[in-house]
Amino acid sequence: MSVVALSNVNMTFNSSSANKTVALKEINLTIEPGEFISLIGPSGCGKSTLLRLVGDLIKPTAGDILVNGKSAHQARLDQDYGMVFQAPVLFEWRSIIKNVMLPLELRGYSRTDQQKRARELLALVELNGFENHYPWQLSGGMQQRAAIARALAIQPKLLLMDEPFGALDEMTREYMNLELHKIWQETQTTIIFVTHSIPEAVFLSTRIVVMSARPGEILHITNVDLPVPRGEHTREEAAYFETETEVREWLRAAKQK
Repeated sequence: MSVVALSNVNMTFNSSSANKTVALKEINLTIEPGEFISLIGPSGCGKSTLLRLVGDLIKPTAGDILVNGKSAHQARLDQDYGMVFQAPVLFEWRSIIKNVMLPLELRGYSRTDQQKRARELLALVELNGFENHYPWQLSGGMQQRAAIARALAIQPKLLLMDEPFGALDEMTREYMNLELHKIWQETQTTIIFVTHSIPEAVFLSTRIVVMSARPGEILHITNVDLPVPRGEHTREEAAYFETETEVREWLRAAKQK
């Protein structure tokens, strides 16, 4: 069964007023278990809107969205999602381990199980030794790793990520790409990832969805046939540059639409 299925999804904001905005038009997309899907396109093309529709943060004007064979709303109620945004959105008054424990706490896990799972995840994102630090004591990249650990706490089948590394410097961003690729491999979580970075999309993805300027439509889907696992060597392979070029050419077409 597909993890996500979008059928003829449309989204219009302020539909009953003179300043209505058609954000998305006739989106059809199916995402299979374990895929890493990047959404890329011109600013304002509806990438984040599409992510929020899948996450049931907003409702589509028309069309159907299924997650794990059920409505997006039911999937959210069943906590099938983990979400990571550009800002880490950690609670400043809670230590890092307590931030990661929070979803488990809300679900009624025992204190022992909360701590065990949180420590496993902090090890996964290489934050061992920082469990008792507070968010303001960590760098931006470390805070984002803690946010990813928290999103994975309830072992979601789907992780939605909205430009999570957009505010980081280039070197930190490349390091976070390596970390996220490793986490994706180890957890086998299906990921939908919004980005403006072509190199980032190519490095991380199994498929890249190129969207047009508003109203956002799917112009092209690029299959990324790079070997896994990926590392620093990946960015030097001919296939990497060929895929970058393909995506870049479609993005040029997207802006001209």
